[in-house]
Amino acid sequence: MRELRADLAIAGGGPSAIAAACAAAERGEQVLVIDRQPAPGGQIWRGQTNEWHERFRRCGAQWLGRAEIYDAAPGMTLMAQAPDGPAAIRAGRVLVATGARELFLPFPGWTLPGVYGAGGLQALVKSGLNVRGLRVVVAGSGPLLAAVAAQLIESGAHVLRVCEQAERTQMTPFFRYVAMHPEKWLQAAELGLLLAGRYQTGVWPVAARGAGKLEAVELSSGETIRAEALACGFGLVPNVELAQLLGCDLAGDGFVKVDEKQRTTAPGVFAAGEVCGIGGVEIAIGEGLIAGGASASLDRSFRGVLAAAFRLRGELRRLPQPSTYVCRCEDVTWSRIEPFDNWREAKLQTRCGMGSCQGRVCGASLGFLKGWPPPEPRSPLAPVPLESLASE
Repeated sequence: MRELRADLAIAGGGPSAIAAACAAAERGEQVLVIDRQPAPGGQIWRGQTNEWHERFRRCGAQWLGRAEIYDAAPGMTLMAQAPDGPAAIRAGRVLVATGARELFLPFPGWTLPGVYGAGGLQALVKSGLNVRGLRVVVAGSGPLLAAVAAQLIESGAHVLRVCEQAERTQMTPFFRYVAMHPEKWLQAAELGLLLAGRYQTGVWPVAARGAGKLEAVELSSGETIRAEALACGFGLVPNVELAQLLGCDLAGDGFVKVDEKQRTTAPGVFAAGEVCGIGGVEIAIGEGLIAGGASASLDRSFRGVLAAAFRLRGELRRLPQPSTYVCRCEDVTWSRIEPFDNWREAKLQTRCGMGSCQGRVCGASLGFLKGWPPPEPRSPLAPVPLESLASE
């Protein structure tokens, strides 16, 4: 197994990681950025080029793409599976900038072909998927829905409806905050014009119907819309597994606990971006700069505004029916999971969470449906060849 060394090793390749890498490398540190994607940018900047990409290119930080961190060893060492084999990355400091993933809530038909995660469909479109003429319903919760709908429209899709589960009154503080920030207000106004007549609040999908593929979406309003695709996501949950493996404590809301310098409770480990809270690209960049050793003026209040405005309603806990799959990897239905009182019992009796995603999907959904804390992560964090494990 080859060995790589760095003053700062960064797990993740999104805006916070790029900002941190630039700040640290420009100060003379040896920086290594490790990410599963082939190029820097993360989900938000996938397929784009901006001034941060150019700054990253010039700063001298090393990029290790298409690499998956699967373990952490004592001595600030990350184990990664790279295209040319496994690598042990030994660093003076580690920054966890692993971002967040979509929260999926199970409902009848959610595993049908044609049902996508909202961000997942957006990523496919950015990667070249042709959606021209596709009839799409976008649904779930959060500001990502409007952004996804806009991208689909610009790519030629027919967005029939955007369904936000939160009531408009609950979203009032969000609208007030946006109105007080000109750059956000301009963006919101553009989206509002584009989605006029299609954006609906207080409505959510209750079932996806079709024979072998999606044909229609049933909404909580009682309306059924014929569609070929449903882009659905109920917000975001942080990717905290690596942070936990490194010994970092989580806050009560499930995000990594950090101080004003982005230091976690584990010595030598920092965290930045959406792994610390969902708040958008500006906060992620600011936290990345701070974690990389630069100064940044940062207002994190938008995180609280977002959390309150798009808080999930209790009715969504009634979405799964007895025959609805909750764990897709192991084909475990709601009727098999519902009787249990904790994650451990459900896992032992049903194998829920023991599939290839290691509970990342069902664990997050059961956190909402049952109030269970997410399962403790165990290495390897990702599938890895046996020969890589044997070479450690």
